[in-house]
Amino acid sequence: MKAAVVHGANDIRLEDVPRPFPEPGDIVVRVRASGICATDIKTLLGQGLPKELPTILGHEVAGEVSALGEGVKDFAAGDRVAVYPIAVCGECDYCRDERHNLCRHEFGLAHGIDGGFAEFVRIPRQILNVGGVVKIPDGIPFELAALAEPVSCGLAALRVNRVNPGDTVVVVGAGPMGIIHLLLAKWRGAKVIIIEPKANRQEFAKKLGADAVIDPQTEDPITAVKELTCGDGADVVITSLSNPQLIEDSLPLVKKGGVFNIFGGPPAGHRISVDPRWIHYQEITITGSFASTPQDFREALYLISSHEIDAGSLITDRFTLDNILDAVERARSLEMIKGVVLM
Repeated sequence: MKAAVVHGANDIRLEDVPRPFPEPGDIVVRVRASGICATDIKTLLGQGLPKELPTILGHEVAGEVSALGEGVKDFAAGDRVAVYPIAVCGECDYCRDERHNLCRHEFGLAHGIDGGFAEFVRIPRQILNVGGVVKIPDGIPFELAALAEPVSCGLAALRVNRVNPGDTVVVVGAGPMGIIHLLLAKWRGAKVIIIEPKANRQEFAKKLGADAVIDPQTEDPITAVKELTCGDGADVVITSLSNPQLIEDSLPLVKKGGVFNIFGGPPAGHRISVDPRWIHYQEITITGSFASTPQDFREALYLISSHEIDAGSLITDRFTLDNILDAVERARSLEMIKGVVLM
């Protein structure tokens, strides 16, 4: 089968590799759509390369069940499915608390096993055991179902940050996840302010319903947010980027009693400075949100399939495996919002 194989930083090759076969309790999915995530791009740039190379990236997967391992009863060949990418033990304290993304023994697609930038992908039994393979409702294209994973990450952040109707939410960064935060916060009934320097992303955020867009190159974000919130600041600030300095610079955007969320994964070894008196006297809650749970994933697929959010508006670029190098370059240059590889 064809696959986009990563051999190292800036080294991804389209190759013929052996087709996977299911072990007992597993299934194999014929990939029909696989989303391109910022994490994939960071990995290709050498930020957090997997320990075992070569490997296949891609963890936003939708497709058709191709083969069933011994003992699998709830699926049949040809079933259309979306795949939660984290394989968990289901037994540790985090799993018992339904915080599967923090499982002590987790691994997953493109993180320990091969991912979905391939014609076929093996889905281990640990994912099936937690309900992580979900049938796609009729009429929903594979490319939309593949967005269930990133939308689920946005839902997890929405839950952690306790976004309520009427809140003002500031999203710093209007990349694909920033736009997902925008869509979900609007769905929840919040007012959304976007901070983004790139003109194409500013316009995209306006098109998808941002109540205000601030260009940090031409105006001071702190002053602008204060003016838009009667001097208070935002109820919730979500930093949907990985630059530690920009994360630190965004701290004053949150109001007294507000929530500040570090969503984008910063590179290892960096620090930010926070005044403990500010946290104490203004009762600031600082949160982190990483990945999602199987329940978040199922809810995300429901929101997409019921059209409660317009997930399709996210997709700006479509590729095939044959031109995945073009996809990587467009993502690296920030020319696209959301790309999907279609098989």
